[in-house]
Amino acid sequence: MTDIKITGETKICGIIGDPIEHTMSPVMQNAAFREMGLDFVYTAFKVKPDDLVKAINGIRALNIRGMNVTIPHKVTVMPFLDKLDPLAEKIGAVNTITNENGILTGYNTDASGFLQALTDKGIQPEGKNVVILGAGGASRAISLILADSGAHLTILNRVQEMDWAEELAGRISQLFNTEVNALELNRENLINVLGNADILVNATSVGMTPDVDKMPLDADLLRANLTVYDIVYNPIKTKLVREAETVGARTVSGVEMLVWQGVLAFEKWTGVKAPVELMRSETIRLLKEHED
Repeated sequence: MTDIKITGETKICGIIGDPIEHTMSPVMQNAAFREMGLDFVYTAFKVKPDDLVKAINGIRALNIRGMNVTIPHKVTVMPFLDKLDPLAEKIGAVNTITNENGILTGYNTDASGFLQALTDKGIQPEGKNVVILGAGGASRAISLILADSGAHLTILNRVQEMDWAEELAGRISQLFNTEVNALELNRENLINVLGNADILVNATSVGMTPDVDKMPLDADLLRANLTVYDIVYNPIKTKLVREAETVGARTVSGVEMLVWQGVLAFEKWTGVKAPVELMRSETIRLLKEHED
């Protein structure tokens, strides 16, 4: 692996968010830059909501090549960009910015990374019945790209947040001229919708560290001919993924979505094919360090 020396020509990429200390992107991206011998460096910037406009202007002023965007800026950043990728515009959130001679374009590689992780496992969503748990920001990106890929969706959410699910289902139904149902997340509804489901997506935070013994549904509802995709990546294998593997279901870990969103951002900034396996192994190494 080639070391990178910081020079007068080094291109800067990074991530803005608040909080930002937990981010794994610098380790993953800098390893990829070193592996490919690129004169790039990636760092994290803690940006408070009141300073967002200054930060975006700083990307232009400092000629920063690219930026990832995380909570709480994924939506509020959009009006300050020059262009939006059509998918990001549909989703209503941006997590990746490119800077082409001062022209800032926003993308959503969360969504495209989610889809790439699925297709990388040989699973095509077109025509599949997909059950999505949760209706927050992650679910929004996932639901939009699945609908755009021709999947049939049902969204289940906690009763106290049903208005989110109904709004999301209505928006997708209108955008894609299709019927998307929004249901309360309970055992009875899960039994009904999982009967003919092909793919189950957990787009909630249930099962995330430190609550590693929790699941968003009962294990007895899982079956072998179901693909189970949990977007939670810490722990590396959630209880949901472990239980799904036990019954013989195909599984996709949230680590894959995390890696692929980074891969797609890397390729937009550099124009170079990313070293996917290295980025995956570095991410898993860092996650294991956090688990220990």
